[in-house]
Amino acid sequence: MTTEHLLDHRSVASARRMANKVPEVTVYFWAIKVLTTGMGETASDLLARLLGPVPAVALGGLALVAALAVQFTARRYVTWVYWTAVVMVSVFGTMAADVLHVGLGVPYTLSTPVFLVALAAVFALWFASERTLSIHSIHTRRREAFYWAAVLATFALGTAAGDLTATAGLGYLGSVVLFAAAICVPALAHRFGALNAVVAFWAAYVITRPLGASLADWMALGRSRGGLELGLGPVTLAWTVAIVGFVGYLAVTQHERGGAVTV
Repeated sequence: MTTEHLLDHRSVASARRMANKVPEVTVYFWAIKVLTTGMGETASDLLARLLGPVPAVALGGLALVAALAVQFTARRYVTWVYWTAVVMVSVFGTMAADVLHVGLGVPYTLSTPVFLVALAAVFALWFASERTLSIHSIHTRRREAFYWAAVLATFALGTAAGDLTATAGLGYLGSVVLFAAAICVPALAHRFGALNAVVAFWAAYVITRPLGASLADWMALGRSRGGLELGLGPVTLAWTVAIVGFVGYLAVTQHERGGAVTV
């Protein structure tokens, strides 16, 4: 094989490598992430109330498949495409946890550890295959598939964990305080060198789910359940508007654009 052939082969391999498909982790990333968790929680409950559980799950599943199909088709990070996929994962992840509890009668004390094991399994398979869990190297289809499997598992786990603490005596506001304090742990541990960046990121990523969901539930649900009784519809709409505002800002300014990765 000639040098020219080798260069051509490398060019083809390089062309097949995508730009990183995940945005940079900034304050905007975490703000939108929390907003999507809360919006997904109330939107899921609202759809189940308006359409019924089965049609709502079917609609949520179809929307998730469509959003991920567009995300996987893209060759680079696209702000609207990525965050639409996250929103749909949030909605469907909530539905998955709720189906187990409401539909099948599985208690949160069981579903929470089950989802934790599922997430651990995804991470184990991902690391065994790719030798990294870093979100800064999502530039192949396989790594992208592992990433979204992990994201879906974190949303389901966070939903179950948030409902577990809320129904175990803390209530929704108490759960907000608990998870707000909990999310500081990986942040501070990483800040002072006790936790590496990858572990700290995924720990915080999991905790944002019950934090945002508990906050949205507290705002939406009735006073008899310890909430502000603002309603599922208004809270879902308000959080959706906030998400659209942040995502629109990022789409224009490109403050959260994923970059090419060299490995």
